[in-house]
Amino acid sequence: MGWGTLITRRLKVFSLALFVYFDYKAVQKRVQWVSAVKKNAIWAKTHERNARRVLNLMIELEGLWVKMGQYLSTRADVLPEPYIEVLKQLQDSLPPRPLEEVCGTIEKELGKPMRQLFATFDVDPLATASIAQVHRATLEDGREVVVKVQHDGIKEIILEDLKNAKSLIEWIAWAEPQYDFNPMIDEWCKEAPKELDFNHEAENTRTVSKNLSRKTEGGSGSVSSDVDVLIPEIIQSTEKILILEYMDGIRLHDNDSLEEYGVDKKRLVEEITRAYAHQIYIDGFFNGDPHPGNFLVSKEPPHKPILLDFGLTKRISQSMKQALAKMFLSCAEGDQVALLSAFAEMGLKLRVDMPQQSMEIASIFFRQSTTATEAKENIKALNEQRERNAKALQEKMKLNKKEVKHFNPVDAFPGDAIIFMRVLNLLRGLSASLNVRIVYLDIMRPFAESTLLGNMTRGPSTNGEWIYDSPVNSEVESKLRSLLLEMGSDKILGLQVCAYKDGKVIIDTAAGTLGKYDPRPVQPDSLFPVFSVTKGITAGMVHWLVDQGKLKYEETVADIWPKFGTNKKELIKVYHLLNHTSGLHNALGDVVKTDPMSVCDWEEMLDQIAKSTPETEPGSSQIYHYLSFGWLCGGLIEHASGRKFQEILEEAIVHPLHIEGELYVGIPPGVESRLATLTVDMEEIQKLQGIKPGPDVPPELLSGIAQMAAGVPAMFNTLNIRRAIIPAANGHLSARALARYYAALAAGGAIPPPHSSNAKPLLGSHVHTPAFPTAATSKKKKKGSAKKSSGSSSSMEKVEYAQLRTSDADSEVSVAASGSTGGRLFSNSDSGIMDAFMGGGEYSGMIHPNSKFGLGFRRYGRSGAPPTGFGHSGMGGSNGFCDPEHGFAIAVTVNKMALGSVTRRVVRFVCEELGVPVPDEFSVAGEKGPDMVLNLAPPAE
Repeated sequence: MGWGTLITRRLKVFSLALFVYFDYKAVQKRVQWVSAVKKNAIWAKTHERNARRVLNLMIELEGLWVKMGQYLSTRADVLPEPYIEVLKQLQDSLPPRPLEEVCGTIEKELGKPMRQLFATFDVDPLATASIAQVHRATLEDGREVVVKVQHDGIKEIILEDLKNAKSLIEWIAWAEPQYDFNPMIDEWCKEAPKELDFNHEAENTRTVSKNLSRKTEGGSGSVSSDVDVLIPEIIQSTEKILILEYMDGIRLHDNDSLEEYGVDKKRLVEEITRAYAHQIYIDGFFNGDPHPGNFLVSKEPPHKPILLDFGLTKRISQSMKQALAKMFLSCAEGDQVALLSAFAEMGLKLRVDMPQQSMEIASIFFRQSTTATEAKENIKALNEQRERNAKALQEKMKLNKKEVKHFNPVDAFPGDAIIFMRVLNLLRGLSASLNVRIVYLDIMRPFAESTLLGNMTRGPSTNGEWIYDSPVNSEVESKLRSLLLEMGSDKILGLQVCAYKDGKVIIDTAAGTLGKYDPRPVQPDSLFPVFSVTKGITAGMVHWLVDQGKLKYEETVADIWPKFGTNKKELIKVYHLLNHTSGLHNALGDVVKTDPMSVCDWEEMLDQIAKSTPETEPGSSQIYHYLSFGWLCGGLIEHASGRKFQEILEEAIVHPLHIEGELYVGIPPGVESRLATLTVDMEEIQKLQGIKPGPDVPPELLSGIAQMAAGVPAMFNTLNIRRAIIPAANGHLSARALARYYAALAAGGAIPPPHSSNAKPLLGSHVHTPAFPTAATSKKKKKGSAKKSSGSSSSMEKVEYAQLRTSDADSEVSVAASGSTGGRLFSNSDSGIMDAFMGGGEYSGMIHPNSKFGLGFRRYGRSGAPPTGFGHSGMGGSNGFCDPEHGFAIAVTVNKMALGSVTRRVVRFVCEELGVPVPDEFSVAGEKGPDMVLNLAPPAE
């Protein structure tokens, strides 16, 4: 092809593009002044005339433009109807190439004259497509075949068309930035040339045929046995010739024939979808070009789909396959954390933190298909959603309307994901063109689950990576790992155990996977949601402020937090909050029931708790404050310090202990890839129905407990909840960070030696608040402006505390204060601070008689004997506690919520191995504390 021809093709493409663009811009201006009826008629005529212009040029130029037109003709779900009707003609044959050209190519490629190759050769082609022409023939041995012959000179045309298409897409992105298809055309430029080698297509066809014919065992059993499609056998191939088995079938656009043969079009599209789900999720090798021209329907019942043309076939890695499956399932479950994690795993990088919009956009690809008759409503809905997302982006980034059009929220888009999304779009277009409705989530889900569950259900006996490969710190740890293998994946999904003895790490083990649909291994730095274990962290912050002289245990809360002193709360003291005796055990219970997501609004919760009314007199009875504890203590912390809750958490605990990046109450953006996902062991949770609560447990906590436990993971897996500040229930941490915290408390605040240098990654090596790419794109940022944590929407804002009890000279609690004690969290004496934790000595009068709680911590010990330890358990099984007398601290984190049998067995085993008394809370028959109501296991273990 000469340069003149190439330049002419380019001029024709850009001339038409400009003509169509200005036509639409003119109509946009014109319809502003007409009625709705006339407006619709004008747009219909505009679409039709421009569709015909596009069609005529595509037929004239052929090559890549025909393939692009075929793709567009399948998008009845997003393109105006006139385009679909007009461009549908490209699904039919193009004008045939001369027979002399066809025969010349065959003889040149196969090295023999036609008469020696075929007994018969039909002169008229079955079809003429963008790259090749197909003829029916009979071989000398009598086999009926089709011969696919590449057009002469098509390679040069396709390569030139790709350049033109790239330039056109770049121009569109410049003129209308909201329509930036550069990532898609870049991937197409990389993949399309592979279609020009028919040897490549032949090998692809054999591979796909072999993959779809074998039965694959997945996590849910066999998911592929029902994939029932036909693929022609390859007879012979060269670079430009492909001879394959002839199969008599009906084309998908031949609606009359489909009706005549009684083809079930819905079942047909479902079967094609199943075949592609198998290729993507099971095989990781799929046809990237499923337009209607690449399918036939067998004329014989049960009218199986016939899959054709495997020139554009994509192979993806195991990690990408898992990431795509995870993305699909996260959309099905509405799990924003899993979605962002899937994005990170596949290499999709975002410039802005907008998880809700990310979920909406991703879910578009897996939504139920619409019929062609619903296309107009569908396009309208998608446009409205696009406008909403643009507005949200504009507000988030503080951009004007012009700037938001030029802001691309995607920093990097993986090519593999582009082909995957193109396939989903083509399948959707297929169902729309056949006017059937398909529920993709139901069809594809078993295959996506199989990809993830396949590895995970191998269990510890066959999966060498089930226990994370980390150094063994002691003989006890070696024995513990054997115990975990024995317990197996039936009871353990993901788990961490870390223990200290006399200030040294003796156990730091991680096992299992991060979630039901997340096969990545749990690592020592993985972050687990630990529910009420968080209360022990929050209590430690209150004790730290007392140690710093910012408040006193016997002080009236209203003196510190003036707004709190209303509705009969004037006599509530600090120690009442810590000891669960304030009478506010059900405060905000009704608010949370009415609107569960209201817990994400930190300032609103503090305001509501300040207005609440106690149900009992302060100090008269101890009833577990299952949620209110966090907001009561959290408000106290902020008003006593004059600082934000997160700032005190970092200064009092995180930085002194060097556990950055592994202990949060409300996670910041950027740590999602390390989060464990919650699930429930429903078989054990059902046993809660027969449990009778003790007097220290609010009946509201146990009402409908099984139903509540089943719903908790769905709620606490959402990103809004994970990012909220809920100091009673929303800690996200690693077991090694929690164990280090309790090891310090066990030593009266003395900070233990550095964690093992053999641990990978090192404890404290993470950036505590990761820098999000948003910061790099923000405009007019003030020099020296501080980056703030986004633990919740309210924590991003500076709050004015007009009534804070701090003086000018005493307004800041300095970092130096915590460091001046020479490696201690508290300056108080060991015995004094320990008495405060456990409610002993001079503090014994501050706790309720026979109290299960000291000041903020659950007291551990054996029946009939004084308590020997303290800590806090969490709903579902996570736990942290210490035994100061024996220099022992341990933390266990789990993501499969159950009745605590795993945690209890682990703690009991470690204590017995070390000769440390086993607290009743972890014994088989001993009395359990309030949170361990959810951690009861049957007596026989």
